[in-house]
Amino acid sequence: MTTFVDRVELHVAAGSGGHGCASVHREKFKPLGGPDGGNGGRGGDVILVVDQSVTTLLDYHHSPHRKATNGKPGAGDNRSGKDGQDLVLPVPDGTVIQDKAGNVLADLVGQGTTYVAAQGGRGGLGNAALASARRKAPGFALLGVPGDLQDIVLELKTVADVALVGYPSAGKSSLISVLSAAKPKIADYPFTTLVPNLGVVTAGSTVYTIADVPGLIPGASQGKGLGLEFLRHVERCEVLVHVLDTATLESDRDPVSDLDIIEEELKQYGGLGNRPRLVVLNKIDVPDGKDLAEMVRPDLEARGYQVFEVSAVAHTGLKELSFALAGLVGEARAAKPEEEATRIVIRPKAVDDAGFTVVKEEDGLFRVRGEKPERWVRQTDFSNDEAVGYLADRLNRLGVEDSLMKVGARHGDGVAIGPEENAVVFDWEPTVMAGAEMLGRRGEDHRFEAPRPAVTRRREKQAERDEADQEFDDFDPF
Repeated sequence: MTTFVDRVELHVAAGSGGHGCASVHREKFKPLGGPDGGNGGRGGDVILVVDQSVTTLLDYHHSPHRKATNGKPGAGDNRSGKDGQDLVLPVPDGTVIQDKAGNVLADLVGQGTTYVAAQGGRGGLGNAALASARRKAPGFALLGVPGDLQDIVLELKTVADVALVGYPSAGKSSLISVLSAAKPKIADYPFTTLVPNLGVVTAGSTVYTIADVPGLIPGASQGKGLGLEFLRHVERCEVLVHVLDTATLESDRDPVSDLDIIEEELKQYGGLGNRPRLVVLNKIDVPDGKDLAEMVRPDLEARGYQVFEVSAVAHTGLKELSFALAGLVGEARAAKPEEEATRIVIRPKAVDDAGFTVVKEEDGLFRVRGEKPERWVRQTDFSNDEAVGYLADRLNRLGVEDSLMKVGARHGDGVAIGPEENAVVFDWEPTVMAGAEMLGRRGEDHRFEAPRPAVTRRREKQAERDEADQEFDDFDPF
């Protein structure tokens, strides 16, 4: 059964915003007290956060579809809907987020680092929020905006200071088990290690992590064996350690040729040429292994490698190796630039950026694209004529109508707002002037202009007479 997963495709859906409410306040003797529809709640976000207690992407392998909750709709009496709850997904330290095309969206390193994978939709405004001096009682509200839908790829790259690389059964798992408290599976057959193992090593005052990367073989960088799946775990390591088997039973192998083959695979994978390297000649507890180590050591040192002869079984040479690794790790950490404070990159829009584009397509359809017009369309209830008129006013004020005229649109031409797969298409009817100027009091509730009941008129007249009598009684000519 799968227990370690370091690459998954995740389908995330943010919550949709709640719809706004169209409501009119009513109470005794005041049946039309004005608009009081509340706003809809915001949809929940889908957020990825680094959690040190999580070491694998296994949960998302079994459940790749995740969705945040929707916002609640608004209600009368100016009651806003409840916001949707954010969905927080814990991921291991070192998780890289990519889109399906392979573009890196975020690289999550460090406890608590977060990334919003899908943003919740806005809640729709209620008619109370839409009221203005010209539109005293809107008979409509805005719909909530759907939440984002994203297909992303999560790829785990182990965060460690030292990576042990080498052929299968070279003794990497045995080495990490004696250098640290890690307890990997150990056996004398190839591909014993099927997942990266991590261990923590203390050498003097230096504490560092060491990773046992599953065995590499020729062609690993092209996908042969298990190497390609786990070469990514070497990328973040500051120091590479070649673990060479000096007691191999294969006649066509020797430590020097093993080193050349692994180096070629690392070169083909790319990006690892500047990492400091050590060579460990392992299994010197075997008589032939000791002899072979002494034979190849001068050749390796002539290439500039620092060479250590060790035995994971007999615990020989481990202390020297551990402190040497600590020194290289310390040098790598000191060479790293100090982490700078978070920078906010501001990219101002161009002065001539209208916020939308209008393009005439080959079939004669005029397509409008832009964040604002597309969002406004999604917020419009097309079964309500007043809401459609409000949308027309907004588009006109934004300049969409003028742009359509400039690109040659005429009365009756088809206009689409939004992407091809999810667009609203209508026949264009240009206006002569801006919607607010043309329609004046559009959006007011005609019920406010209805005649007042006779009882109300009698009460008002009686109140006027009582006020006049009071003024006469209070009048004193002297």
